[in-house]
Amino acid sequence: AFDKTVTKDNSLAVGYFQRGFVYLQLEMYKEALSDYHMAFSHLRKNPFIDYKQLGLRHILYAWEVLYSTAAAQCRLQQWQEARVTLEKAVVWRPEGRTAMLVLALEQVQNHLFLEPMQVPLGEFFRPRKKEVEQLDSKDFLGKPKVISSIIPNDEYIGFEPLRPQRQGFYEPSADAVR
Repeated sequence: AFDKTVTKDNSLAVGYFQRGFVYLQLEMYKEALSDYHMAFSHLRKNPFIDYKQLGLRHILYAWEVLYSTAAAQCRLQQWQEARVTLEKAVVWRPEGRTAMLVLALEQVQNHLFLEPMQVPLGEFFRPRKKEVEQLDSKDFLGKPKVISSIIPNDEYIGFEPLRPQRQGFYEPSADAVR
């Protein structure tokens, strides 16, 4: 499902973030690391993306993506890269709230695995009812109508105001009179 999601919207950072978490659970560490890098790049240097407008009650923070990236790097035994990534996450974390990241840095120094961040369980994309109602197909053109002309010799196809005006065109032909 996440593969289809990121194929349809390859700028959906939370899609890469969630797929990275699943890859970690499946012990596909290189793929997880790649997805976390993609998620961070799709944040486009924003500290967070609020997905509430799309129907997911979750805010994806850059520091969470970096923290999970470090978790994947730990699984790949890339301890130095994980430390650098966590130091980068400290910069993205709001001031005064870095205690969790300092603890994570200590764990990396001791070569202990980090548990990745994830979208809270039970959170799903649920578009607002008003937006879902707009998904119904609407017929803006109406039903097609076949209109035939009562004018003899009329082979014109198009709208009446665009009809070319020719002398004698609207008069019945000699064959029609017979």
